[in-house]
Amino acid sequence: MYAHTPDSSPRGERWGESVTTAPPDVDVVLPCLNEAEALPWVLARIPPGWRALVVDNGSTDGSAEVARAYGATVVHEPRRGFGAACHAGLTAATADVVCFCDGDASLDPSLLVPFVREIRDGGADLVLGRRRPHGRGAWPVHARAGNLALARMLRRRTGLRLHDLGPLRAARRAPLLALGLTDRRSGYPLQMVVRAADAGWRIVEHDVPYLPRTGASKVTGTWRGTWQAVRDMSRVLSEPPAHQEGRVR
Repeated sequence: MYAHTPDSSPRGERWGESVTTAPPDVDVVLPCLNEAEALPWVLARIPPGWRALVVDNGSTDGSAEVARAYGATVVHEPRRGFGAACHAGLTAATADVVCFCDGDASLDPSLLVPFVREIRDGGADLVLGRRRPHGRGAWPVHARAGNLALARMLRRRTGLRLHDLGPLRAARRAPLLALGLTDRRSGYPLQMVVRAADAGWRIVEHDVPYLPRTGASKVTGTWRGTWQAVRDMSRVLSEPPAHQEGRVR
């Protein structure tokens, strides 16, 4: 488990701008739909030298303006869908290593530092964060149940003994693009793992703290949203193995 010492700063506290002019060491893709309240907390925790790519997926609360004020690069993706936002960020990235993190303040992007180190050291090709809830309401029961069901289906499909399909992750950009990901809804994170497994990637997971999100969830906030996501991901699991160009070794 990667150690994490939370600071005492409240979410939403105003931080100074930080604009990176040199080429980024790492790009962090942050899919965003109405996350203006959470973004200051998240962007303040992007490691120095890294670039935050906030992918605005049709926000109406000024999220894009907040993101720019805190030094992030904003990418606009008009097609609604978690996968659409993630893939727009991936295609906009230029760094060798790309990370993904939710923009709702449920996950601390500074936790990605050892993930990136493991990628660069050759210990893994895809590193995932296994969410461990911290605080009341951090992970609703129905969302955990859906995640558990998907992890079991993933094990049957690929043999991977993963426990979570969470959004905190890191990998190299070029092999990710070569996976040819096509899902643009809730199945995108799972399709990434399935196609990476089919391509022979070394995939590992590490425990990370999972905090109560800021604002309402767009996917797992309700039973209906959770099971819609499960249906999306079930379709991904039913796909036959595809010819992969995304092998990394």
